Amino acid sequence: MKKDFSEVFKIFKKHYQRIPLEIFHNNAYKTLISTLLSSRTKDEVTLEASKRLFKKAPDIGKLQQLNLQTIEQLIYPVGFYKTKAKHLRRLARVVIKKYKGKIPKTRDCLTQLSGVGRKTANLVLNHAFRIPAIAVDTHVHRISNILGWVSTKTPETTEKELEKILRKKYWTDINRLFVSIGRQYTTKNKLENFLKKEKVI
Repeated sequence: MKKDFSEVFKIFKKHYQRIPLEIFHNNAYKTLISTLLSSRTKDEVTLEASKRLFKKAPDIGKLQQLNLQTIEQLIYPVGFYKTKAKHLRRLARVVIKKYKGKIPKTRDCLTQLSGVGRKTANLVLNHAFRIPAIAVDTHVHRISNILGWVSTKTPETTEKELEKILRKKYWTDINRLFVSIGRQYTTKNKLENFLKKEKVI
């Protein structure tokens, strides 16, 4: 196992390739919605769907005004688009009513919103509010295990274990860096060869 976390992060930054959805990361509303849409969907598809939606609904107030059928049409063909459209309708109502149109800044409040899990909540905290949080998706889970940093079966457990071993200064970057590497090296064999070449494992 590579004990020097800073060295791993340095190598990953050197090979970093921008993730499509990063264009929304300075906006809490757009980060939340695009991340929710991204589940089980390729980033490129999510990006185009998000752009279509945000053109009609640039803020949460405008989103609330859209009917279900319109949202479905705008976000198609993201995975489970009908279910996600329902989540967006419910989410918009709650944010308007309970939070006065402001995206909440705590994980507990975010995960109470329709369709929002820990990964999405942590990404919003990280990217939109600069609050340290480890957002674990399949890439972070897979690469952390291959590196030997953790030995876990689920993303939830991975998050807890990474919080124990990583200093907070790394929490903000881990998702975007690991996702970038995971997107470039899509199979376990390719990923391991890259990590061995870089002398990370």
